[in-house]
Amino acid sequence: MQAEIIAVGTEILLGQIDNTNASYVARGLAALGINVFHQQVVGDNPVRLEAALREAEERADLVVVMGGLGPTKDDLTKQVVAKHLQRELVLDEVAMQNITTHYQNSGRSIGNNDRLQALYIAGAQVLANHNGMAVGDFIHQANWTDYLVLPGPPRELKLMFDTEVKPALQATYQSTAKLTSRVLRFFGIGEAALAERLETLIDQQKNPTLATYAKDGEVTLRITASTNDSNEAQRLLDQVEKQVQALVGDFFYGYGDDNSLVKVVVEKLIKHKLTITAAESLTAGLFQSTLGTVGGVSAVFPGGFVTYAASAKQALIGVPADVIKEHGVVSSETATWMAKKAQQSLHTDIAVSFTGAAGPDSLEGNPAGTVWIGLAYRGTSVQTKLCHFSDDRQMNRWRAVLTGLNMVLRAIEADETLA
Repeated sequence: MQAEIIAVGTEILLGQIDNTNASYVARGLAALGINVFHQQVVGDNPVRLEAALREAEERADLVVVMGGLGPTKDDLTKQVVAKHLQRELVLDEVAMQNITTHYQNSGRSIGNNDRLQALYIAGAQVLANHNGMAVGDFIHQANWTDYLVLPGPPRELKLMFDTEVKPALQATYQSTAKLTSRVLRFFGIGEAALAERLETLIDQQKNPTLATYAKDGEVTLRITASTNDSNEAQRLLDQVEKQVQALVGDFFYGYGDDNSLVKVVVEKLIKHKLTITAAESLTAGLFQSTLGTVGGVSAVFPGGFVTYAASAKQALIGVPADVIKEHGVVSSETATWMAKKAQQSLHTDIAVSFTGAAGPDSLEGNPAGTVWIGLAYRGTSVQTKLCHFSDDRQMNRWRAVLTGLNMVLRAIEADETLA
């Protein structure tokens, strides 16, 4: 089963908005066993949209058209698709009543074009819009290409896809094998290195399949099984993951698309009731603000320090002046004292320190990207790590934060192993 996605909107072509709908729909179709091999973006032009429909029909069993269902003059998608299929537009009475009620409740009169949002293509299954007014269409044609016509606003499209489209497609394409995926997340290894270590598995893949994806500072691996049996899907995924973990498990930290290194770390801190603080120089509070993106972190994070200048390192957390004078701010010794003093100041279980040269200039003879990270963990001696990043200033700072989070995670995991 092959599908093609056509996004309609001049604002997408001009880069004024991101086409997030396409990725959402593509993932949803893949989960139903429907492959998306082509995507198009077309402006608000009926001639070009008609041409895109003809082209898509030549290579797809299902064409998904998104956007252009509103009441303005440039919203012509439904009209163009109906004309292309040689079908009439029909009024959906339920949708029209919802539109009428909406305008009555808001004290406004219905415009001439608002009625268009309640029209559907004759013979289509009407897809209710639970977050807006424009209905969608699912047109199943026994001997020709099927069509999905969906609204453009993401909050409308996503809910319609989940509540209306998925059940319709599942009922229509019951024999299609379902795709079940598991996402593994890794830090400390690049995409090329991960793929190289998994080369044998990737070369031999049939079912499940494996695909690596580079993220900002980390890598994900998607394992996808194709079967209608959910138990068999989990068995296949477990089998391949076991092989993956044996090869690259040292870099693994969590599962899922909607996950992150900081989320995993904060969850571990909360689970074990471990408090954390930080003393930051080149990262200038980025580590602490990243912790703050996770709900519930206040239970384990009382606060921390931003000590950019050498004088601040001395005054705010008590790094000895002779340490900085003898070793410099970009040093293992300074990172050690920053972590130690921050931990003592706020009486936390853990403290992380960052000091170095973010770039673009060197610092104390150290090239841009030279970073020392310190970790004070419970009663153990302070551990320091020297990193040499080679990105721009902002990415160097972000990689430092991720490395610090990973150091915290691995320390907690080592503690769990001993428990």
